[in-house]
Amino acid sequence: MRNGGITNGYGQEEKSGMNIEGLRYARAVAGTKSFSAAARAYGVTQPALSNGIARLEQELGVTLFERSPRGVRPTPDGTRILPMIDRALDALDSMVAEARRPAQPTPDTIRLGVSPLIGADLVARAFDAARGLDRPLDLVLREADLTHLREDLRAGNLDILLVPAVQAMPAFRRRVIAREPVVVIDPAAEPTRSPVELRAAADAAYILVPDSCGLTTFTTELFRSNDLTLRTYPGEASNYRVLDEWARMGVGAALLPQSKITQEHGGSRPLVRAGAPVEIAYEAVWDNDTALAADLEDFVAALTRYADEGTGG
Repeated sequence: MRNGGITNGYGQEEKSGMNIEGLRYARAVAGTKSFSAAARAYGVTQPALSNGIARLEQELGVTLFERSPRGVRPTPDGTRILPMIDRALDALDSMVAEARRPAQPTPDTIRLGVSPLIGADLVARAFDAARGLDRPLDLVLREADLTHLREDLRAGNLDILLVPAVQAMPAFRRRVIAREPVVVIDPAAEPTRSPVELRAAADAAYILVPDSCGLTTFTTELFRSNDLTLRTYPGEASNYRVLDEWARMGVGAALLPQSKITQEHGGSRPLVRAGAPVEIAYEAVWDNDTALAADLEDFVAALTRYADEGTGG
């Protein structure tokens, strides 16, 4: 090997290039926390994905992931490198979308799928963002549960989703566009407005909902990633609105985004972890391989800007 080149079987030096496929596989594993789930997302076998990541690790000279009984986690090098991989792939995908813009006729409408957990304020900002583009676009909204939204995005029946950032779709572009604090409602606790630490909040039994909006996935992963046992109420509320009502009635505790609290609760308190607010993130998810890709890039950038302005960010 000389100057970063690789000698082939004929004694000739070949230039080595970055393994873009491996970069995408690494991002998929980081998002899904699973080699098998990442492989399914890309429609490849797990050995093929693992080999792609191994080649990338060899090129970079670092190990990105470690496997344990609790799943896949980034190594210290992975924690440092994976955000850089995200930025590199985002820049590459943006370039490809922009390069294709003049060559493809583009629709005048964005078909936007939203989770029930997405608030009216964020939807209103989406309309503002679409109208404010250099080429103003109309929005057609569809609210549905996460499973149906993801199926419709994969099938090309929707152009973009606004959903809680609770389950990665590795083959698609994604960007966090807003965050909001999470509140714990525990009628059994002493009435107070002071924040409650997550570890202390784990003593309660939590009402869950069918995971159609993403709230149960968020709650489950929050406890799991902090090595806490999630105690649950044996019944189940039908949606987050009923969850709020049942918690007020004293049936059990609940975690809700702050904007979903319908009225003041004596047992409602901000949830914190090591003193920092626990937040739920919302993201845009879209396909970079469509005629609308460049417009969707602009739309997401504008939506992020509107959301930041709305939260004072």
